Amino acid sequence: MASAFFSRALIVVRGGGDLASGVVYRLCRAGFPVIITELAAPVLVRRTVSFGEAVYSGEIVVEGLRAQLAPDVQAARGLAETGVIAVLVDPAGENLIALRPAAVVDARMVKFNLDTTLEDAPLVVALGPGFSAGVDCHAVIETNRGHNLGRVIYAGPAEADTGEPGVVQGHTHSRVLRAPAAGHVRGAASIGDVVESGQVVAWVSDHAIRAAFTGVLRGLVHERVAVEAGMKIGDLDPRAGRDACFTISDKSLAVGGGVLEAVLAAPQIRPYLMPYEAAKSL
Repeated sequence: MASAFFSRALIVVRGGGDLASGVVYRLCRAGFPVIITELAAPVLVRRTVSFGEAVYSGEIVVEGLRAQLAPDVQAARGLAETGVIAVLVDPAGENLIALRPAAVVDARMVKFNLDTTLEDAPLVVALGPGFSAGVDCHAVIETNRGHNLGRVIYAGPAEADTGEPGVVQGHTHSRVLRAPAAGHVRGAASIGDVVESGQVVAWVSDHAIRAAFTGVLRGLVHERVAVEAGMKIGDLDPRAGRDACFTISDKSLAVGGGVLEAVLAAPQIRPYLMPYEAAKSL
């Protein structure tokens, strides 16, 4: 893995789920070193395309890019400098001061602002609802499907959360697998498997979760995640395209493109993209 081209412009992405991973993919392909911060037991549904999965497996490769779990800040910096995506367990962002990133991207997708502020980095970008550009970040990226998907918002909020899953071949809520009770998920099928309507795809405690239609199991949370009743734990795709389970989605790439635009367009990032001596003269 080659060193990052923009080696001085470290970007910290908070969250390593599927949307966050589209962001990380775009940034890394463009030459930025990236460190992901995650929970000790991240809630990842599309785990095969989520760089945060490295928390569980130690490392993961998604579309040719490798992410590796780092034990501390020093190790994370070392990995990022070589072009490897570092994943650091840091739920509260306690290491942001030590990391001194050029930009922070809040990609946790919890639909409200947990703790992100304009002071976190020279550039702060956030994904989706719960943020307002100019208030708690410098730019918001629209994550709602439609005409504005991936658009960079420099003043005001993103569209409000609709609570409605995207429509795929007429299926909406039936695509989403939810926990019938509190407990831990035990898979009866693997991500990428074709499952039949009515087939048991997972268990939570003694409760079976069955497929509402024939399709592909696109995502399922890790068994270490403690789930609550009603929580989203999996995802079915009626299109039965197995390859899509292992590649980054169009939505994630669109959102990632918006973040890349916001980073490259930000005046406060320009000094980080220049040779050190040239940047000192600004």
